[in-house]
Amino acid sequence: MTAALPDHFAVLGEPRRPWGEAEALKEKFLRRTGEVHPDRVHESAPEERRRAGELSAAVNAAYNLLREPKERLRHLIELETGARPAEVQTVPPGLTETAFAIGRLCRTADGLAQENERATSPLVQVGVFQRAQPVLEELTTLRAGLVVRRAELLAEIQDLDAAWDAAPTVGDPSPPRPWERLAEIERLLGYFQRWLRQLDDRVVRLSF
Repeated sequence: MTAALPDHFAVLGEPRRPWGEAEALKEKFLRRTGEVHPDRVHESAPEERRRAGELSAAVNAAYNLLREPKERLRHLIELETGARPAEVQTVPPGLTETAFAIGRLCRTADGLAQENERATSPLVQVGVFQRAQPVLEELTTLRAGLVVRRAELLAEIQDLDAAWDAAPTVGDPSPPRPWERLAEIERLLGYFQRWLRQLDDRVVRLSF
């Protein structure tokens, strides 16, 4: 039997919608943490302390998930539609060139980092350092472009959220909420999140 999906929105008293303001969410988290913190029942019966620990863990899990736009969207879609967004392994057509550039740069950066690690001569290290500078610039430029594109997706989520109250709910005979677009945004955020981690890792490796 499949376990029931936890409702992280309900744990924090957060409405089910695509966007949540960071400060408002943090305030709810801190207030709820104060209400369920195990220290409040440290002299109570073991069962009550155990329950307080579970509630505290649930509050932390809810906050950590809902403050991340991608995870929040994924959870919302799964709760409201009953299905998780599809796992698509193929890079969207509009991102194939970006994916190719990231792969090329990461391979180049890894090669230079390995050369530097194997170098036993300061002269060789200087040569590797000089060749690494244009690669670092490319990595930084590509990263900046991804940050801009991710920001555009976050702005779109906020636009969709602004119209959320006027949109019909699941099961309403009217045109449905934009679940397909939200699922697409969730997938795109996943790509950008992964690529940004890869680029950040290479920037660190080349900062020798």
